[in-house]
Amino acid sequence: MSLFSDNIRALRVKHKISQEKLAENLSITRGRYVKYEDGTSEAPYDILKKIALYFHMSIDLILSVDIRKIDVQNLIKLEGNRLILPIQVDSFGENYIEIVSQKAKAGYLNGYADPEYIESLQQITLPFLGPGKHRGFPVEGDSMPPHEDGSIIIGRYVEKLGEVMDGKTYILITKNEGMVYKRLNKNKKNALVLESDNSFYPNYEVKASDILEIWEYECNIGRSDKKQEITETGAMKDLLLELKREVREIKNNTSNT
Repeated sequence: MSLFSDNIRALRVKHKISQEKLAENLSITRGRYVKYEDGTSEAPYDILKKIALYFHMSIDLILSVDIRKIDVQNLIKLEGNRLILPIQVDSFGENYIEIVSQKAKAGYLNGYADPEYIESLQQITLPFLGPGKHRGFPVEGDSMPPHEDGSIIIGRYVEKLGEVMDGKTYILITKNEGMVYKRLNKNKKNALVLESDNSFYPNYEVKASDILEIWEYECNIGRSDKKQEITETGAMKDLLLELKREVREIKNNTSNT
């Protein structure tokens, strides 16, 4: 027996469908299907895809998660049928926000599509965020001031690349770069340009095919109450405004004499 065998049996029983009827919908014989359900034969990819589409569930979920242990009805199903996001609510109906801590960050690339991993994360609620699926991610380094190392960025899940807006900040989960928080621009075909607010760090590109998840910035949770330093540009701007005010006062005084 395998997890896959247990899952397809559980799904079939839950949907109250016979082995013969399911096999018919998969365009295979009952005898062939029975071998998948009792674990004596492995299903090829084309059959896996048909099973996933039939039950409206992602292939990776059917293969890697014991669906008998999760509430399948309480899931967000994403385009491409590639993964699912579990939604949990508190007693007031507010969505829980999973927080990916520094300790949990290392396992996120392998666990982002695993409901059991996601449910193991710490949870909070922030009612003011409104609709959408939100998650918290840790900030590392100094590339995105004023967000400091150790802060948590709360992001709203972005389902489609076309929803990304130039100049806004996002948390990206990518195959090669891992987890990054940057300002994005779509001025490259099939790629995003990632920009740090700290000019010390150069811009770079990430191919669309390398992106696993995108989360749009919603708010920041930090512990620092450090007074923000005035930049040279800001100081110069304030000085010019003060000079303009003084010139205006001199002109007014001159016209009144």
